[in-house]
Amino acid sequence: MVELNFWSKFLTIQTHRMKFPLSENDSRTLRAGDQVVIDGEIIVTAGLPTHQRLIRCLDGLEPLPFNLLGQTLFHLGSYCQAKTRPEGIEQLDVVYINPTTSTRFNDVMPRLIGELQLHAVGGKGGLDARSVEAMKKTGCVYLSFLGGGATLHTQSIQEVLEVGWSDMLMHYRLMRLRVMGLGPVTVAMDAHGNSIYADTQVNAQTRMNQIMAFMDVARQEAATKNKC
Repeated sequence: MVELNFWSKFLTIQTHRMKFPLSENDSRTLRAGDQVVIDGEIIVTAGLPTHQRLIRCLDGLEPLPFNLLGQTLFHLGSYCQAKTRPEGIEQLDVVYINPTTSTRFNDVMPRLIGELQLHAVGGKGGLDARSVEAMKKTGCVYLSFLGGGATLHTQSIQEVLEVGWSDMLMHYRLMRLRVMGLGPVTVAMDAHGNSIYADTQVNAQTRMNQIMAFMDVARQEAATKNKC
């Protein structure tokens, strides 16, 4: 019965095609388990040093490289190649993007979500309870990307719009991208405090207890038979 109750909530999953960056209202319409196909602008980076540098910006120690207020920040690693266009302007071509583990950024994400008023973040692996609280206040969702889905993710890129902090390693830089049809990605944590990760952990623990109880009974029955 526990397992049925757990999975029944996903019977009403919806798929949304949405324009990014999300507004707070749009973010709050999404529920954990929903899927989203992304059109519009996103900001990506995979670097912990980059996130720490963003905190320096919030502390007033240096300016943000471009506007991040109300934007989308995804934990997506990238590999790019620089090309010079005929008019002499350098252009970055994104060879691939692929999700990196968000839990590495647990200590900084609550502040970034709150002070930058982010309405969508994402990557893989989720974030901790501190981010859940920040997301509830701001109106923000966490979107889970398919791990190892670089080809699927990369083919959605239309254009590199802006690059921040060119003094950093390529995959640590902030990149603002225009995408079309990125996804589908899963709403793993919503703006109402619901988390697929937390629910799965509770369900797994419940099943573990049931399995251990079953094994205890089986051992006792086997011991009784051996005595006979």
